[in-house]
Formats: sequence, C-alpha cells, structure tokens
Amino acid sequence: MSAPVPAPSPVAPGGLAGHLDGFVRAVRDAGIPVGISQAVDAAEILTVVDLLQREQLRHGLAAVLLQRASQRPAYDVLFDLWWPLSDRPADPSGDAADPSDEGGSGDDDASTLDLPDGHGDGDERDLAERMRAELARLLLDGDDERLRRFARQAVDQLGRAPASPSGQAYFGYRVMRALSPDTLVARLLAGLLGDPGEGGRGGLAEQVARQTVRERLAAFRAAVDAEVRRRAAAERGRERVAKSAVRPLAEQVDFLRAQQSDLAELRRAVAPLARRLAVKLSARRRMGREGRLDFRKTVRASLGTGGVPVVTHHRPRKVHKPELVVLCDVSGSVAGFSHFTLMLTQALREHFSGVRAFAFVDATDEVTRFFRPGADVAGAVARIGREADVVAFDGHSDYGNALEVFADRWPTAVGPKTSLLVLGDGRTNYRQPGLPVLADLVRRARSAHWLNPEPRRLWGSGDSAADRYGEVIDMVECRNALQLTDFVTTL
Repeated sequence: MSAPVPAPSPVAPGGLAGHLDGFVRAVRDAGIPVGISQAVDAAEILTVVDLLQREQLRHGLAAVLLQRASQRPAYDVLFDLWWPLSDRPADPSGDAADPSDEGGSGDDDASTLDLPDGHGDGDERDLAERMRAELARLLLDGDDERLRRFARQAVDQLGRAPASPSGQAYFGYRVMRALSPDTLVARLLAGLLGDPGEGGRGGLAEQVARQTVRERLAAFRAAVDAEVRRRAAAERGRERVAKSAVRPLAEQVDFLRAQQSDLAELRRAVAPLARRLAVKLSARRRMGREGRLDFRKTVRASLGTGGVPVVTHHRPRKVHKPELVVLCDVSGSVAGFSHFTLMLTQALREHFSGVRAFAFVDATDEVTRFFRPGADVAGAVARIGREADVVAFDGHSDYGNALEVFADRWPTAVGPKTSLLVLGDGRTNYRQPGLPVLADLVRRARSAHWLNPEPRRLWGSGDSAADRYGEVIDMVECRNALQLTDFVTTL
C-alpha cells in the first residue's frame, strides 16, 4: 500500500495571496527577474492547480516565474522554504493547506516508518545501523515519498546537535556521517541486478542500475538538506535562511570566485554575449562613410535629369567582421577571471575575422594558436601554462614590462581597424604601469576597453593602478556575467 500523499494545513482566509507575494519577492531577491505580469500569472496558477498536489504547484509556478533552467535550483530551495510539506496526509474533505505553516519544529513528527525513536535505548550506534538498513530498503523500493519521510525522521533523530542559546540546531552532515549512504552502493546494485549468474555483470543493465543508485542517493541528500532548511526556517525565519541557503545564479558569481561547477553555465552565457559584442563593434563600422562612387550608375541616372547628377550612386560597402586584439592577464591572482576571459576569447573567434589573443604575467606571448575552432577551453588554459612564454622574471604581474614586450614584438597588431580589449585587475606589484605604452595603443586602436574583475571601490588601493589606467582607457567593472551583459548592452 502506497504512503499517503502529504498535504499542507488549512489556509487562513486571505492569507494565500500575501504568502504568494512573499514567495515572489524572495524569488526576485534571489536574482531571478520577475515582472508584474509574471506575478499576476503566478496568482492565476493558484486558481487552476490542485493546491493539495504540491508538485503541481511547484511546476506551475516555475513555468511562469522562470526563464532559464539554470534558475531552477535556486527556485526549488525557495519553494521548499515557502511551501513546506505537512506531516498530515491530504484531508479527503478537501481542506486546503496553509503554505505559511512550517509544520513546527518536527520533533513530534508522526512517522509512518517502523523505527526506534532513538531517545530511550541510549544506543545511538544501534539506532544508526537499524536506520541504515531501513534506508537501504527504501532506496531499493524507490518510493520518493517514504524516502522523504525517512529523511525527516533521520534529521530528527540523528541530525540534532546540542541545544544552543538560540534554540535547537540540526545539521545534514551529522545524518550523512551516521548513515554513510555512499557505502550502500554495492548492496543496492546487488539488489537491483539480482544474481549475476555465470556471465557476471556489466553492460547496459549495470550502467542503468548505477545511474539509478546515483539518482536515489542524490534525492535522499536533497531531502535531508530540505528538511534541515525547513527546521532552520521554523527557528530563525524563512528570509534569513534563504539568504544563506540559495546559491547565487551563475551570472551573479564573481569571476574571481567561480567554481568548476559554475564554468559550464558561464560558458553557455558567454556565447550570446560574444555575438552581441561582435554586432555592436561591427555596427560602428557600418555607420561609417558609404562605399566608393559608382560612376557608371551615377551617369546613367543623370540622363533623367538633363545630365545633372542629382542623385549619386555608390558601390555597396563591403562589411567585414571586426578585428579584435585581446590582452589577458593570466597571473594567479586572477586565475578564475582569466579562465572566463579565455572562454570569451574562444567565443569571439566565431564572430571576428581576425581575433588575436595575447596572455601575459610579467611578459607577453601570443596564444591565438591554442584557440582553434572547437578547442576545449580548459585544455587551452593548461597549454598556456605549459607552453606560453608569459613569465620572464619572477612570475608576478608586471603590466609595464608586459605592455612593452607586446608593443615591441607585435608593433602592427593594433591598428585603425582593431578593437583592443584588455582583461585584468591592474595590480602591478608596485612596478611601472607602462602608461605611455598603453596610451599609444589606445590612440592607434579604433576602440579600446578594459574589463576589470575587481570592485570599483578597490581601484587605486594598494598596488592597483586601475585608477591611473582609467585615465587613458575606458575602464569597466566586470565582476560577473551580469555586469558583462550591461557592458555589451551599453557599448
């Protein structure tokens, strides 16, 4: 017999609209753009879905509030905080649920599992072993609802920390340490695959079983984390918990602090931005003078006006893809930013006729050869570290020497058709900044911009020469993909 479907507790009259408004505000505060029309659509969703079916509500609100799949993890965390499940099954009488009810602290949960309470026998190790056996059985069954209820009881009995002055605290890592679900993989595979027989295991069946085990273990971890957040929200309030529980969206992550998990999403965000940047730069060229005079068409047209060339005709002006030179700081202090900028360089190559990439630390080397079409950015970064001649002395940033090396070795790289893009934090380690060399490059280029990953308030502090560089080149704060979008939009 399947477990009863849990439902929220009865809604207070007039409370649902205010609760929805708080949820929409929380989604907006998390960085997900939600306009008035979307908020109105969210209110409409409440009238067309069954409020006793929580997953219907989750997917219905997501359909009108979200624009990209990358926003879903933050949305799910907020949804679990604002629309927590009650421990009571749905009332057949049709009473709706109060989404503002946190369900209490959870200490009095009415569990449907046959497990010891863990508070009378004093044997925590024995309790953990019996709960571990129950977890293995639930993972084999694949019943998501019973697994969620088990996670709630596990947090109550194994995740409780000693009481603090601020109240009872619960931690997911205590549950994971006690149950060690990752060590159950072999037992779960044996249960899913059965007797291997003479042929042994392997092939597609084992791959499917392993993927199933990974998904169910991930679902259990997510259920434990959600339950810990629910209890914390009941203790400290949703808003405070949401600020620490919701991870920033990929476009809000600072390039200098980007993790490996953020790079894939950043790579998807960079491609359309590179295309828009190319369009902006090429549009400037198209707005220049017209093509050369078409003498034959002009004379032919003048026959209708008595030989007077009232209207002149010009040959169509051939629009070339813009040329770009990228100077990228790849020193250790901006490692995360340099990875992003090299991704940008790779994407820009698809839209510029001549992209030349140069990397520098205290010397400069051309790295265009590492960014052929289809090249892996991570591999290109690794090759730059091994093969590029970017270190001349001690391996610390020296913008002055790097700019001089660039100007001496590639004197014709920057010309009247070239857009110059410098990417770095402008920290010179108190060495000469090379301002005259940079000013000459800017003067020769068609356009020049500097993207700086540091906050504007830090420009000029310590060994930063960003404020001085800003006097000769357009210095733009670019700490995340959101600011890069603003730069491209306003260019």
